[in-house]
Amino acid sequence: MKLLFLPVRIVGGLIAGLLAKKVFDQVWGMIDEEEPPEPKHRDIDHRKLVAALAVQGAIFRLARGFMDHGTRRAVAGLTGTWPGEEKPEPE
Repeated sequence: MKLLFLPVRIVGGLIAGLLAKKVFDQVWGMIDEEEPPEPKHRDIDHRKLVAALAVQGAIFRLARGFMDHGTRRAVAGLTGTWPGEEKPEPE
């Protein structure tokens, strides 16, 4: 099942990345009128860089998590088998 789910997961991850980029651009537009700073830029305010990276990371992780769970639910609905673990391992 893991092998069959892999292409679905890859495509879902790509879609999540594209959606996350669009959401980040919208959110950053509400935070600052300038482009978000990136590590490759030489002259940047490090506080803005930290903020941009933190917001971007949070949005990406959220989008990726929801997309991954959604694709797993879709595959489970089609195949009748959940592609992954049912519950987290108890500690």
